Amino acid sequence: MLSVIRVHLPSEIPIVGCELTPYVLVRRPDKNNATDDIPESSPLEGYFLRYRWYRVQSDKKVTICSVHPTEQATLQCVFCSKRKGLVAKSYHCSPKCFTDAWQHHRTLHERATAENGNEEDELLRYNSAGAGALAGTLSGSMSNLNIANNGPAPFYPSNITQKNGGETFIEVGGYKTYTPTADDIGYVLKFECVVANAETKQSVGHPSTILTSRVIPAPSPSPRKLIPVNGADVMGHIDQDGRIQSAGSFTVLSYNILSDTSASSDQYSYCPPWALSWPYRRQNLLREIVGYRADVVCLQEVQSDHFLDIFAPELDKHGYQALYKRKTNEVLSGSTNTIDGCATFFRRDRFSHVKKYDVEFNKAAQSLTDAIIPQAQKRTALNRLVKDNIALIVVLEAKFGNQPTDPSGKRQLICVANTHVSVQQDLKDVKLWQVHTLLKGLEKIAASADIPMLVCGDFNTLPGSAPHTLLVLGKVDPMHQDLVVDPLNILRPHTKLTHQLPLVSAYSSLSLVRPGMSPGLEQHRRRMDLNTNEPLFTSFTRDFIGTHDYIFYTADTLTVESLLELLDEDGLRKDTALPSPEWSSNHIALLAEFRCKPRTRR
Repeated sequence: MLSVIRVHLPSEIPIVGCELTPYVLVRRPDKNNATDDIPESSPLEGYFLRYRWYRVQSDKKVTICSVHPTEQATLQCVFCSKRKGLVAKSYHCSPKCFTDAWQHHRTLHERATAENGNEEDELLRYNSAGAGALAGTLSGSMSNLNIANNGPAPFYPSNITQKNGGETFIEVGGYKTYTPTADDIGYVLKFECVVANAETKQSVGHPSTILTSRVIPAPSPSPRKLIPVNGADVMGHIDQDGRIQSAGSFTVLSYNILSDTSASSDQYSYCPPWALSWPYRRQNLLREIVGYRADVVCLQEVQSDHFLDIFAPELDKHGYQALYKRKTNEVLSGSTNTIDGCATFFRRDRFSHVKKYDVEFNKAAQSLTDAIIPQAQKRTALNRLVKDNIALIVVLEAKFGNQPTDPSGKRQLICVANTHVSVQQDLKDVKLWQVHTLLKGLEKIAASADIPMLVCGDFNTLPGSAPHTLLVLGKVDPMHQDLVVDPLNILRPHTKLTHQLPLVSAYSSLSLVRPGMSPGLEQHRRRMDLNTNEPLFTSFTRDFIGTHDYIFYTADTLTVESLLELLDEDGLRKDTALPSPEWSSNHIALLAEFRCKPRTRR
C-alpha cells in the first residue's frame, strides 16, 4: 500500500503569485520510493494521494516585521510610530534587526523631517542617539505595539474551515500545487498530504503536514517603459499582454542576474535576507524577464543547475529556445553545477537557430602563451590570463520580414554575442585582451556573411576605458592610461588593437536625438552621462555605482527604434542599493528595439 515518507518545500518563502509545489516522497508497492504524483483520477492499486492547503489564521492579531516579512514584529520605532506615512516601516522582529537596518532606516527619519521642518529638533535627538540608543526607546513587547489592522478576514463557507484552539484553518487549495493570493499575505500556509482509498474516499493513516513561512507580497516595482528614439509618442508599459511591434523590428535584452553563489549576505547586507534568498530572487527575476517579452534574451551569471532546472524549462513555457555556455573551471572551485555562465534565449516564433560558437578565453590564453610568452614566464602568464571567462555567439535566422520586399532576396541572419568579461578591476590588460579576442572572432563571422551583429553582456569596464573605446571606436589611443598595465606585453604593438566592425552602443542613440522631441525622452536623458553618452549606471550597489553593461550593434546594418528606460538613482536609494526586494540583481536589465536596414544588391 502507498505511504507518505516525507514532505518538504523547496521554496521556504511563499510569495503572492508564485507557485508552491511541495516535494512528496512516497513509498510505493510496485517500485522503489518515488516522488510521482498519484492523483485520484489515476489511483495506484486502489489508492491515491489527497492534498489540501490551508491558510492558518490566528484569533490574535499579528504585526509583521517591516524588514523580515516572514517574522512577527516585537519592536516598534517610536519616531516612526507617530508619523502616519512611516508606521508601516516602524516594525522590527528583534533589536538586531533594527540595528542592522539603522543606516537605511535613518534616511526615513531625515526625509520625514525635510518634509516637516518643525520636527527638526526631534530628529536631531533620535539621530544623534544612534541606532543603539534608539533601539532602547522601542517598546519591548507586542502588548506595547501599535498593532496594525490586517483588515477584515475574507468570508469562507463554514464547511471548509477547521478550528484548533486559537487558530482557524481555512482551506484554500485542493491540489499539490498552490499559488498564494493577496488574501494570504501575512499568514502561514499549511500543506497536508494523506493516502486515500480510491473506492471509499476515506483517508488511510495519518496525514503528513508542513507549515510555510508567512506569505509575503510580490514585489511591485514601477514598470519600465520603452522610450522611442525617433521622436514618436512614448510607448506603453511592457506587460504580460505584450506590445505591438512593427514589421522587421525585434527586441534584445541583456541582463546580469547575479548568481546565487555571488549573492552573499556579507556583500549585500543592506538587502533583507528573505529578498536575497534564491527561492525569492528566482521567482522575481523570472517575472521581470518574462515581462519584458524580448525576442532575444542574453543573461549572464546563470548557474548551470539553475539554467537546467529553472530558466530553460520556465522560458520554454513562454516560447523561448535556450542555448548555454558555462564558464570553464580551471580557476573556479566547487561543484561544476554551481559554476555560472551565459545563457541566450530566443523566441521560436521570431527566430530559428542556425549556428552556435563557444568562446573560451582560457583556450585563447593557452594559444597566446604558446606563441609569444617565453617558457620561463608561461606559468606566471597563465596565472594572470586564465580567469574562466567565456562568450556565447549565436547566429539566428529571422522569421519576420526585413522589409515588405527584400531586394536581395536573401534570408535575414543576425549574430548575437553574449559575454561576461573578467571582474577583477586591476587586470585592465586581461579585460582588454578578452574583448579584443572576442572582436577578432566576430570579425571572422562577419567576413563570411553579410550579417548584422549584436554584442551584449557585462564587460566589467567603465565607459571611456580601453575595452569600451576599442568596441566603439575600433582602436585604442596608444597613450590611453589603461595600456600602462601590461606586464606580459600582450597588448603590444598597440596598433594591433583594432577591429573593423562598425559597433555603436545602443544607449548612446539618445545623444543623437534633438532636445524637446519627447518629455519622456528628456527625462531619460537625465539618466545618461553626457560625457560618455552611456547610462550613469547599470550596476548600483553600496560600494559601486557605474556602468558595466552594454548592448553594442553594427550601425551599418541595424538602427535603434527604442530603448528600455533607465532606473532613477533617487528611486533606488529608497532601498539603499541593488539588489533589493523590488529588483533582484545588482545590475539592471538593458533592452533595445532594433530594425534591420534594407540591404542593397551587390
